[in-house]
Amino acid sequence: MTTLKDALDHGNIHLKNRLVMPPMATSKADRDGSISQAVLDYYKDKTKDKKIGLVILEHSYVLAQGQAHPDQISFANPSNLDGLRTLAKTIHDQDAKVFAQLSHAGGKASRSVTGMDPVSASAVEIPARKKIDTLPKAMSKEEIEQVVRAFEKASLMAKEAGFDGVEIHSAHGYLLNQFYSPLTNRRTDEYGGDLQGRIRIHLEIIDAIRKAVGPDYPIALRLGAAEDLEKGSTLEDAVQACRTFEKAGVDLLDISGSFLGYVRDGHPEAGYFAPESKAVKQAVSVPVILTGGVKTAQEADVLLEDECADFIGVGRALLADSDWPAKQMQ
Repeated sequence: MTTLKDALDHGNIHLKNRLVMPPMATSKADRDGSISQAVLDYYKDKTKDKKIGLVILEHSYVLAQGQAHPDQISFANPSNLDGLRTLAKTIHDQDAKVFAQLSHAGGKASRSVTGMDPVSASAVEIPARKKIDTLPKAMSKEEIEQVVRAFEKASLMAKEAGFDGVEIHSAHGYLLNQFYSPLTNRRTDEYGGDLQGRIRIHLEIIDAIRKAVGPDYPIALRLGAAEDLEKGSTLEDAVQACRTFEKAGVDLLDISGSFLGYVRDGHPEAGYFAPESKAVKQAVSVPVILTGGVKTAQEADVLLEDECADFIGVGRALLADSDWPAKQMQ
């Protein structure tokens, strides 16, 4: 029987157990996106029991125009390298590995935060729980190329800072999710239309990162697979996209929600994205992460045994209780 305590070695992924601390925004960074003492203290506290296999850092912006909220960690400024290096060491000292989650907010960014007009795949309203007042501008091909290069540079920065891998954020309604979804991608060029067009930017980012960091550095991708919206992306889209991402060089797939975020309305059960993660896991050979609603190690073990995923992310339970790993992983 597979449990949270079991190690996993697959390709570039080598982790001591199946427990993942998923990305959770703290808004504890300094105003310029640099690593504050509060950030260091938070991650040290959450990993103090030395029982977490992998920490995925909270979403961090790769371009100033893509900053999602104040006090968000920045991978857009090379001057942050020393602070990021200290953060990676802090987590390593607690016997956990850490990936940097790299993101661009796209149409969910705000002029009040960035001082710039938001951009997206198309100039359409972004579905969100909270109304977004500003309609984004459709990105030019030059702007798309700028985003690709920004992810590439941020990945190199993460590697130099000592992070064990990077995760490309294409969930929760942010920019890459906006390209993936037919609800927000109305483009008629090569970056729109069918699924292959809608994930073209993802594939260009994966290719750029892989060429930059080399063949042995882990690349994960978080996909907003569960859209739960009329005329939105489908489970078949998610499976096909994840197969393509694996072929492009992704080592780990992280399944979550789309525009409605990391929760799923009407689904209080543990592992509420399990139908999507299980379908993806059956279609790919790389490991899959499932996060959502897991409160106990027993619930996690059931999901692992049912082959819904290879790793289980525990977010809100860990956020509420830093001693969760010690209590549950005895």
